[in-house]
Amino acid sequence: MGKIKVFILSYLIVIINLSLPVQGLAQEPSQRLHVEGYFMQDSAKLGERVGYVLKAEYPSEMNIVFPDSTFQYRDFSFLEKHTFTSYTPDSVTLDSAIYFLSNFSLDSVKTYALPVFEILKYDSIVHYAPQDELALRFTIDPMPEELTFKDNDKYMPVEKDFNYPYLLIFMGIVLALALAVLLLFGKKIRKGWAAGRLKKQHSTFLKKWDASIQSLQSEPSLQTAEETLWLWRDYMEQLTGKPYKEWTATEIAEYLAQPELVMDFRKIEIIIYANRPAEDIQATGNKLKAVCVNMYNQKVKEIHERK
Repeated sequence: MGKIKVFILSYLIVIINLSLPVQGLAQEPSQRLHVEGYFMQDSAKLGERVGYVLKAEYPSEMNIVFPDSTFQYRDFSFLEKHTFTSYTPDSVTLDSAIYFLSNFSLDSVKTYALPVFEILKYDSIVHYAPQDELALRFTIDPMPEELTFKDNDKYMPVEKDFNYPYLLIFMGIVLALALAVLLLFGKKIRKGWAAGRLKKQHSTFLKKWDASIQSLQSEPSLQTAEETLWLWRDYMEQLTGKPYKEWTATEIAEYLAQPELVMDFRKIEIIIYANRPAEDIQATGNKLKAVCVNMYNQKVKEIHERK
C-alpha cells in the first residue's frame, strides 16, 4: 500500500515537471507583445481635451483588442477614439489608436496608462503600457506673498448706456411738430405736390409731342400719325378725366367749343386714311399743343383755387 502511494506521488511530480515547459511556451507570445502609450501633451487644464496615443506590436496570430467606450477610464472622461488600419510586415502587426480624454483629476501630476487585451480561448490577458505623466495646468496664478500695486491716475472713459427715454421724448416732439405742420400747412403742401406732379407730367408731354410732330413732318407715315393723335388724346384724358380716346374729332371739337379743331385733326388723319402727306403739319401741331397748354393752365389754376 505504501509503495502504491509513493508511485502515485512520483507520477504526479513527473507530470508537473513535464507541464512546466508547456506553460512557458504558452506565455511566449505574450512576451513578444510590446505596448506603448503616452499623452500628446505634457500638461492640461482641468477638463481639457487631451490626446492619448496607444500602440501595440505583436505577432499576427495573436488576437489583440483595444479598449472602447465601455472601458473604465478612472479620473478621465472618454470623449472619442480614432483608430488606424493595422500594419502587418513580416508577420508582425502594428495597431494604434488615439483616445481623446478629459482630465478631472486634481493631482498636480497624474500618472496614467491604458491597456490592451490579449484574447485567449477561454480567458484574456491584460497588458498595460508604461505609465506616462500629465501635469495639471492651473488657470489662476498663485497669489504672491507680497502684493504690489501700480499707480494709475489716468482718466478711464466709461461707456454710457443709451438713453431711451430721451429718444422717446425726441420722437414725440418730432411727431407733434409734423402733425402741427400738417394741420397748418397741409392743404398748401398737398396743392404744391399736386401742381408739381402735374407740371412734371406736362413737361414730359411737351417733349414727346414736339418730337412726334417733327418726325411726322420729316417722314410722315401711318404709324407716326396714329401715335401722334393717340399721344394728344391720352394727355387730354389724363388732364380732364374725359374719354378723349373714344371721342371722334367732331365730338372733341364740340366739347371744347372749338370747331376749327376738326380741320386740324383732318390734316393728321389724312395721312392715316389717304396715305399721303399733309400740308403745314408744324402749324397744326402747334394749334393742338396750345389746346393742351390751355387745359394744363386751367387745371393748375383749379388746384390753387381749391379750398
